[in-house]
Amino acid sequence: MADFRADPMDSPEGTGTARKAWDAYANAFNRVALPVARPAIEAWSRKQVIELVGFWVAWHLYGGFEGLVERAGLSPSTVWRKVKRFRLAFGEHPDVFRMPGVEVTPEVFWEHAAEIAARKPTAGE
Repeated sequence: MADFRADPMDSPEGTGTARKAWDAYANAFNRVALPVARPAIEAWSRKQVIELVGFWVAWHLYGGFEGLVERAGLSPSTVWRKVKRFRLAFGEHPDVFRMPGVEVTPEVFWEHAAEIAARKPTAGE
């Protein structure tokens, strides 16, 4: 078996031939594809941010992980995935992240939710 340790390349990329070819392809592709794809990418990104902000609000209204699982009925793996996505997007755990201009007051929310529920007629009324 040959031992190539005695004749190493200058870098993990070797001479860089494959990397140069990839960079040329990627640059040409991006010049053509990005202007076409950008509107769809931006729309998708907005949807993801809105979903994560909703998750952040629910996290605080339901009291975190346990509340989302036990009271809101989410599966633990769903909550873990959303926490990971939130941290990737916002750089912090939803429990410590603060959103300027947004105040979540669970007591006020749940009192109001109870008032609305009390006003709704039950089935058969």
